[in-house]
Amino acid sequence: MQENGIVVGNVFDKYESRNPLVREIMRGFNSGLAALVAQAAPANVHELGCGEGHWVLEWARQGISARGSDFSEKIIAMARDNAVSAQLDPGMFSVRSIYDIAPDTDSADLIVCSEVLEHLTDPLAGLAAIQRVASRHVILTVPREPLWCAMNMARGAYVRHWGNTPGHLQHWSTRQFIALVERYFEVVAVKTPLPWTMLLCRVKD
Repeated sequence: MQENGIVVGNVFDKYESRNPLVREIMRGFNSGLAALVAQAAPANVHELGCGEGHWVLEWARQGISARGSDFSEKIIAMARDNAVSAQLDPGMFSVRSIYDIAPDTDSADLIVCSEVLEHLTDPLAGLAAIQRVASRHVILTVPREPLWCAMNMARGAYVRHWGNTPGHLQHWSTRQFIALVERYFEVVAVKTPLPWTMLLCRVKD
């Protein structure tokens, strides 16, 4: 499925998986992202491509002013339902493509864009859009290649596509991703929990 330059493949709720291997891998991801957010110490957060709102709700429970957006109306409806279930404000979630974000409505102390850029037909436009709305820090995460595809192949997934997850249009090694992001931001911290690249960036002066 493609909408507004964003390609979505399979949808897998990794946060609720009961698979022991997935749970172990997600512990590394969760720990890495939480550490980067703590290092940024934001007053407020906007997650672009927030999905069902897992992290936005977690930050809100921690007392951080948080909101999230996603291009999918269906996904945002799920995020709002999750907010209601958590007795939090569903208005923290909005429908918006990363390409359409604007400083007046979407700026935040910390912009988080996790597992989104690899789905974009134009990741440079996505990074430029983030640059427009970031006021202090940015966290970006993407699959680490070729490790991501190799791990898929090892478990017999997407073999006909050489392990490439459906919807992943862009593929970066950690070094390649850092080089790309440094065109827009100053990279201040790098984490590589298996199998991701996670960057904490600062807005350039």
